[in-house]
Amino acid sequence: MLPPIIRLLRPKQWSKNVFVFLPLFFDKKFTDMRLLGLTALCFVIFSLTASAVYCLNDILDRKADALHPEKCKRPIASGAVSVSAGWIACGACALLAMGLTLWQIPDLKWLLLGYMALNIAYSLLLKHISLVDMLVVASFYVMRVLAGAITGDIVPSQWIVVMTFLLALFLVLGKRRDDVMLQTETGTTVRRGVANYNLQFVNMSLTLVATVTIVAYMMYTMSEQVAKRLDNHYVYCTAVFVLAGILRYLQLTVVENRSGSPTRVLFRDRFIQLCLLGWFVTFLLIIYW
Repeated sequence: MLPPIIRLLRPKQWSKNVFVFLPLFFDKKFTDMRLLGLTALCFVIFSLTASAVYCLNDILDRKADALHPEKCKRPIASGAVSVSAGWIACGACALLAMGLTLWQIPDLKWLLLGYMALNIAYSLLLKHISLVDMLVVASFYVMRVLAGAITGDIVPSQWIVVMTFLLALFLVLGKRRDDVMLQTETGTTVRRGVANYNLQFVNMSLTLVATVTIVAYMMYTMSEQVAKRLDNHYVYCTAVFVLAGILRYLQLTVVENRSGSPTRVLFRDRFIQLCLLGWFVTFLLIIYW
């Protein structure tokens, strides 16, 4: 078990920041050690920023979290970490992230400030507005991709932006379904915005976004522009891993009701891990072989 102050920073959630590496990977610059090092630093910067936001979120939500069957175990909600210590951790992470940015990747500063500002707005207000909450969270993933593009001096393709947004929205919908199930079964109000969702709406939205995501990915794999840029006509081979991964996540969400934490699914579900590994290795061969 990690110490409470470390758990407050949620290091497992840092895995979301691997999205900063995508522009470098798809632009065939993953073997450039200088850019890879800068992008790794970008990963650290966004991880520190995320930890600052988690601290802020846990401070603001400590009373509501105390009523939640799972979130009540969070360090601040449980009393393991004081509110004042939470503020110190929040400020330290935010200042360190901005300091590293100004020192090594100054071009990233405005995007990072925008990311911080949007996260604060989300914690204070936007997460309580239905639909807006999900769209904002999905946009955080796109901002990570754009951060990686800025760091590597890369112009991101429309495909990487669209696919990142759709996949993130799909994952967020799964999480919202878990919130709706919890509210329906126990009467616990996770957040005000969830009151405007019901199971039928979320299930329909999941189906819609999953379908659009799969169709968009198939269009991407069969695009002549993509085949020409990657100098390979076998990109469509990666679609089987995407389809399998989405179906498995739908199964976990709708059948097993285990979509409350996408990060937990990533670390625990072997099927999802194999899909990600297969997708990555196949693309690695397609791009760099």
